[in-house]
Amino acid sequence: MADNPSLLDRLQKRLAARQSQQQILRMAREVNTHSQPLKIQNPVLLFNASTRIQGLSLNAAFQMLTGWSLRLSGIPVEHFLCESGLQPCVLGTNRDDHTTPPPCKNCLSQSARIYNGATVRPFQFQPYSGLSHSLASLDVDALSQFQIPARQAGLALDRDIPLGSLVLPSARWAMRMHHLEDTPSIRYLLRHYILSAYHVLVEFAATLQTAQPCAVLLFNGIMYPEAAARWVSKELGFPTYAHEVGFQRYSAFFTAGQPTAYPMDIPADFDLTAAENSRLDAYLAQRFQGQFSMAGIQFWPEMRRLDEAFLAKAAQFKQIVPVFTNVVYDTSQIHANVVFPHMFAWLDCVLEIIRQHPETLFVIRAHPDEMRPNSKKLSRESVRDWVKRNQVDRLPNVVFIDSQEYLSSYELIQRSKFVIVYNSSIGLEATLLGISVICGGQARYTQYPIVFFPDTPETFQSQAEIFLNEGIQTSPVKNIPAPEQFVNNARRFLYYQLYRTSLPFDDFIEASPRQGFVQLRRFDWQALLPENSLSMQVVHNGLLNNQPFILPRSST
Repeated sequence: MADNPSLLDRLQKRLAARQSQQQILRMAREVNTHSQPLKIQNPVLLFNASTRIQGLSLNAAFQMLTGWSLRLSGIPVEHFLCESGLQPCVLGTNRDDHTTPPPCKNCLSQSARIYNGATVRPFQFQPYSGLSHSLASLDVDALSQFQIPARQAGLALDRDIPLGSLVLPSARWAMRMHHLEDTPSIRYLLRHYILSAYHVLVEFAATLQTAQPCAVLLFNGIMYPEAAARWVSKELGFPTYAHEVGFQRYSAFFTAGQPTAYPMDIPADFDLTAAENSRLDAYLAQRFQGQFSMAGIQFWPEMRRLDEAFLAKAAQFKQIVPVFTNVVYDTSQIHANVVFPHMFAWLDCVLEIIRQHPETLFVIRAHPDEMRPNSKKLSRESVRDWVKRNQVDRLPNVVFIDSQEYLSSYELIQRSKFVIVYNSSIGLEATLLGISVICGGQARYTQYPIVFFPDTPETFQSQAEIFLNEGIQTSPVKNIPAPEQFVNNARRFLYYQLYRTSLPFDDFIEASPRQGFVQLRRFDWQALLPENSLSMQVVHNGLLNNQPFILPRSST
C-alpha cells in the first residue's frame, strides 16, 4: 500500500467521507432531540437539489446548518426533497451520454442523513405526455426560448412560464460551454431539463399553496430546479431568498435578489475607519500574493513573477494592456451579457482593437478555473480554443497566458497602461492597485462607479481607443490612474463584500480531504442557536423579519 499512494489516497478519502456522514447523522439526531416547541405555525421552506450528490459542498452545508438552527429555535422547517424527481438533475448529468440516469441512490442516502427526523415534502418525476409532444420537434434555439401559459400548469397567473430560459444556464453549465450545438444529444438534454423543471414548478407551487411558508430559501436560483421554484414562489408572492458562497473562506451570501449577481446596498455615508482600512490592507497583501480561495478551491498553488523572456518582449512595445477573461459557462454570465451577447463576442471586439494597435503588447489571460486540473469542470468552449481558432497567439503583439500558468496577474497590472476585463474580480483589484479598468461585461462591482463600463460595443471600443492613444508619444508611456472616486468606491465595496455581507460559517465547517467539499467541525448543538452565532442571528432575522443579511458593523 505504501508503494501505491493513489490507492492510499482513495482509502483515506473514503474513510473521511464515511466519518463525515456519521458526523452529519449524529448532529441531525441531536437537532431532533433538542428542537424547541413551535413558536410560529408557518414554516420556512427549503429547497436545494443542485449542490451535492453524496459529498457535502459549501452550499449544501449552508442550507443544512440553517435548517438545523431554525428548528432548534422553534421555527418549523420543511424541506422540498427530490426523490428521483429530476431526469436528470444538473450534477447528475453525464456530459458524454445524456441518457445515463442520475446517481439517485447515493443522493438519497445522503438525504436520509441530512434530513433525519426533519419534515420533508418529497417529489418524484412524472412524465407529461402533452408537454413531451410539444417539445419533440423543436430545435435547440426553439427549446431555449420555449414558454407555456401559466394557466396550463394550473397557476392563476396571466403570463407565460419561460421554461427554456429557466433551464438554459444549467445546460450551459452542465456542458461547460455557452454555444449549444443543435444536435440530438443537446436537444435531448434540453427537453428533459424542461420536463423536469416543469414538474418541479408544478409540485413546488402545490407545496407553497398547502404549506403557506413564511419564507422560502433556495440554493442560488440559477440551476434549473431552484430557478423553477424561485420563479413560481416569487410569482405567487412568497418571500423568497437564495444563497451562494461568500467572499471569505467558509462564508455564505444570502439575499432576496439574484445571489450570483451579489447585489449589495452600501449606504451612501459608509466610509472606512482607520481600523477597517488596516484590515482591508492586510487582506489585500495576502490576496496580491495569490493566497485566497473561492468556493473551497485554492486557485493558485504558486504565483510566478514575470520572467526575463516576458520582460524582453515587453520592452519592444510602447505599452502593455492585459486582457482578463472569465469562464464562459459560469452562472455569473447570465448577468454579465448585457453589452455583448457573450464573452466571445467581446473577445472578437478586443481582437479588432489588438490588430489596430501593433505598438501595444496585449496579454490575454485565461481564467484559472477554465482548465482546473483533476476536475470535471474542464471547459469545452475555452479561451484557449478561441486563441487557436483565430490564430491570436501568432500575432506579434499578443502574449497568451493559459489558465494553468501561474503568472502574477498583479505584477502584470502594475506594469500596464490600463486593464481590460469582461466581468472578472481582477477588474475590482486592478482599480484597488490604482490602474484604470475598462469592463466589457456587467460585474458585481459595476453596480457602483469602480470601473469604466461602456454601455454599447461601440462605446467600449471608443473608450479603449482613447486610453490606447493617450500619451502614446511620451517616453515612457505612463499608466492611466484610476479616478480617486473609483478607488474609494472599490475599497468600500470590497470591505462591505468581505466583512458585512459574507456570513462566516467556519465555526461549523472545515475542509474535507476531498477537494471542493467540506465536513462538519465538532461543535455542540447550542452553537447553532442565534444567541450563540452572529451569522445565524443574521440569517434568522433575514428569513423571518425580512431584514438585510448584513453583519453589524460593530461585529467586524
